[in-house]
Amino acid sequence: MSDAEGDDERRKPKGVFSTLVANGAWLYQKGEYKKAIESYTTALTLKPGDTTCFVGRSKCYLKMGQYERALEDADASIDKDKTFFEGLYQKAEVLYLMGEFQSALVFYHRGQRIRPHTQMFRLGIQKAEEAIENSVGRPEDVKTKIKEQLVLQKDANQKIQKTPKKEKTTRKLLREFYTDQKYLEGLLKDKNLVKSKMKNGDNLKDVIEETLAYLDICTEFWNQECPETPEKEKKMNSKGTSSSPRMPAEPAEFLLKSLEDIDEELTSGNAKSGLKKAEEVLKTVQGWSEKEFPNKKEVLGNLHGCIGNAWIELGKMDRALEHHHKGLELAEQCKLPEATSRALDSIGRVYAQMGEFQQAIQVWEKKIPLVRGDLEKTWLFHEIGWCYLELGRHEDARDYGVRSAAAADETADEKWQINANVLVAQSQLKLGNMESSVSYFEKALNLARRHQDSAIINAIQKALDEVEQH
Repeated sequence: MSDAEGDDERRKPKGVFSTLVANGAWLYQKGEYKKAIESYTTALTLKPGDTTCFVGRSKCYLKMGQYERALEDADASIDKDKTFFEGLYQKAEVLYLMGEFQSALVFYHRGQRIRPHTQMFRLGIQKAEEAIENSVGRPEDVKTKIKEQLVLQKDANQKIQKTPKKEKTTRKLLREFYTDQKYLEGLLKDKNLVKSKMKNGDNLKDVIEETLAYLDICTEFWNQECPETPEKEKKMNSKGTSSSPRMPAEPAEFLLKSLEDIDEELTSGNAKSGLKKAEEVLKTVQGWSEKEFPNKKEVLGNLHGCIGNAWIELGKMDRALEHHHKGLELAEQCKLPEATSRALDSIGRVYAQMGEFQQAIQVWEKKIPLVRGDLEKTWLFHEIGWCYLELGRHEDARDYGVRSAAAADETADEKWQINANVLVAQSQLKLGNMESSVSYFEKALNLARRHQDSAIINAIQKALDEVEQH
C-alpha cells in the first residue's frame, strides 16, 4: 500500500466518524432520539471512549426519560477525565431531573470550579439550591422540621435516642456529600487559605464552617428520619418479638438498598430483572401501614416510576403509562410538586415516544404551572413545540419555539438558545417563511460557533444550505 493510500485509509474512519457525530447531533435537534442514539453508538464503535458521543447519547436518553442510561453515559464521559466540564454538566443535569438535587448540586459546583465563568453551572447551582430548599429546607427550616419530628415521635410514644455520629453512618447519610465534607474539613486545616476572603467580602473560614454546620444539621435530620436500629432491637426483631413481621427491622436501609439494586439493574440494561425486583419491593411496601412508615405513599410513587421506566425499556408503553399515572396520583395525594412534575414529565415522554403527540402536549401543558425557572421553561416549551411540529401545527410549533427561545435568552444558556432557534427555523420553513427561517438558522449557527460545538455547527450548516438551495 502506498503512502497516499495509507493516508486515505486513515482519513476514511475519521470522516465517517465525524459524519456520524454530526448526524447524531442533527437527529437530536429534530427530536429523533432513537436514531440519534444509533448514530452515536455506531460512532463509538469507530472511536471507543469518545466523550462527545457519550454526552450526546446521554442527552438522547435523557429526552426519552431513560434516566439510568443517561447517567451511565454521563459517567462514562468523565471516567478518564474528571475535569471534562461538558460531562460534569450532563451528569448534573441527569441527577437534577432524577430528583437527586443534592448530588446534582455537587457536580454543578465541581463544574463551576473548572469553568468559573460558564453561565450554565451558575444557573445549575441556583436551580438545584432552590429545589433543595423546597424539598429539604434551609438550615433554619431543617432545625424546625427536626423539632417537629421529635414532637410527633414523642406523641406516638416512640423513644428516640440520638445515634452517635459514627463515620460509617455519616458516610451513608451524606452519600456524595461526604467527599465534599471531607474536602471542606481539609481546607480548614490550611491556615493561610482560611484567612482569605471571597469576592463578596465574606471570610472563607466563615463560609466553610457555615457549610459544614449545615451538613451536620442535615446529617442529624436524616438520621432522625432513617435511624439505625439498636443492636438490642435487632436481636428482638430476629426473634419475632418486636415490630410487625411484614416490616423490616430497618425499613429505610432496606428501601435504600432495594432502590440501588433496581437502579443498577435498569442502568445495566437488565430491565426484566429490575422490573421483577421493583415489583417485589412494591408488594412488600404495600403491606406496611402508614402508621409504621409515614412516607409509604411517596415511596410507592417512586417505585411505580421505576416500574414504568422498566416497561419503557421492554417496549410495553401501555404498562409504562399505567405505572407512571399511579406515580402521578400518589404524588398529587401527597401534595409533592416536584414528584408531580417528574411524573407529568415521564408521562409526556412516553406519549411522545409512542407518537401520541397530542396527548404528550396535554400532559406537558399541565406541567407548565409547576415549572420554577426559565431553564426548565426552555426545554419544556421546546418539547411541546416539537410535538406541535410533528403534528403539522406549524404556527403553534413556532409560537412555543419563540417562548422557548425567550426563556433561553433569560438564562443565557447557549445550547438551549440553539435548540429553540432551530425549532423556530424549522417551523418557519414549514410555514413557507423562507427569509425568517434562514434568519433563525443563522442565529442558531452563530450561537453554535460561539459555543464551539463542531457537530452542531455541521448539522445546522447542512440544514441552512438545504433551505438556501430552495
